[in-house]
Amino acid sequence: MTAESNAPSSAHLHAHRAGDAKHAHFVEARSQKALAGALVLTLLFAVVEVVTGFIANSLALISDAGHMVTDAAALGLALLAQLIAKRPPSARHSFGFGRAEALAAFVNCLAMLALVCWIVFEAVHRFADPQPVQGAIVLGVATVGIVINLLVAWMLSRDHQNMNTRAAMVNVMGDLLGSIAAVVAGAVIHFTGWVRIDPLLSVFVSLLILKSTIGVLRESYHFLMKGVPDQIDYVQVGADLAALDGVRSVHDLHIWEMSPGEPALIGHLEIADLERWPQVLRAVQDMLLAKHGIDHVTLQPETPDARPHAM
Repeated sequence: MTAESNAPSSAHLHAHRAGDAKHAHFVEARSQKALAGALVLTLLFAVVEVVTGFIANSLALISDAGHMVTDAAALGLALLAQLIAKRPPSARHSFGFGRAEALAAFVNCLAMLALVCWIVFEAVHRFADPQPVQGAIVLGVATVGIVINLLVAWMLSRDHQNMNTRAAMVNVMGDLLGSIAAVVAGAVIHFTGWVRIDPLLSVFVSLLILKSTIGVLRESYHFLMKGVPDQIDYVQVGADLAALDGVRSVHDLHIWEMSPGEPALIGHLEIADLERWPQVLRAVQDMLLAKHGIDHVTLQPETPDARPHAM
């Protein structure tokens, strides 16, 4: 048997044995049908709103159209990210591709922030210099937009546990508010002729979108920066480890998420007796899983008078 035949393969190196963490480093079962259907509906109606928005000269409708275009891009990125996230770990990407979803959510939110800035800038200009708006067209198209957005939101709601889909949902809900604002603006302009309602409602919707976008942006940024999961108390984990029988101290402790909902921990434990390490390790694993929901654990035992022993 040659040395090459004895060399471990990438699949073998990523395999989990008895006692290892149960997660798979990739998304095993997630349907893309909801995102694909939402993408098609959003993209088709975005084209309609872009055309009618410029014809009616309505900022409310144009901003809603721009939001729909952004939605289509967001859904496309979300769909692509989910496909990438399903790929298993490789020799070059040993952690898998689960972070692709958070990355897409982060990019989507940045695009939303840029869109909000443009809408507010244009609204201030139009409020100071009102322009004629065809209220009837705005009213009719925006009403159809409400129906489309409700349908898309319903489709996405079936995958609410996915951060990336939630980011896309933020876009859709913001667009729903934009459609409602456009309906109000179209009705007011059509029946009263007060065109300043158009930029005024655009700013109002932009602020609502901004609030939701910042929340998802913060969540995706925290995940990408390998922050400690919100549901885990880092200091308490360290205290619980140090309190275990046989553990003298804890240092170089790190906690993050391998993929959304899958926390991981690495660190160094100073113990009194290396011969007791198997028992100490089992106690550590049981405690971390029971008290903190941490299944993926990698620890290095050390003694004050011995060189570190890597596990």
